[in-house]
Amino acid sequence: MGEIEGAIERADQEAFTRQPPKSLKARINFLVGQLKTTKAVATELGVSQRSVERYRTGERKHPPKPIADRIDTAVRARWQPKVRGRRRKQAATATGITVETRARFGYTAPVGTTDDGRMRRLTVHLPAVYARRLFDAQQQGATDQQMRDIVAEGLQEVYFKDGGGRAQALEVALTDIDYFDVSY
Repeated sequence: MGEIEGAIERADQEAFTRQPPKSLKARINFLVGQLKTTKAVATELGVSQRSVERYRTGERKHPPKPIADRIDTAVRARWQPKVRGRRRKQAATATGITVETRARFGYTAPVGTTDDGRMRRLTVHLPAVYARRLFDAQQQGATDQQMRDIVAEGLQEVYFKDGGGRAQALEVALTDIDYFDVSY
């Protein structure tokens, strides 16, 4: 998972109105409720069906860390899909997203100006059209570079070109991401 996709996942988790189940037994029962059978849960987690049954009855309470992480990921991916969907739809149609990053921005610019890239820390609100494009790209399995290009285009238009008010010939490239966060 790339930086941008990870940031979108974190933003999705902030949308939870209730926290996911905490105990192992409750998490497994939630997954069984979602996937319908212990065999399906076992396949999802990469463990035996008997292990799932032991977790479910409380006979086994402490799975190895890699399995516990897979259980957590599976629960969070299925927890409150309607809430996450509403938040994404609102961001994609009305409110947009806020991008916070520290990255190297490089430019292709007219002769006489510097095109040397440099590290910048930016917090910029991007309009709904960029949120929609980013969510669509993620749904279609876009690469991290393709999603970076969408964000770079949004930052180029909103921040560097000031919505078309300056630097018309400027092209921005987003590289060397130190950190990246999205909120909506």
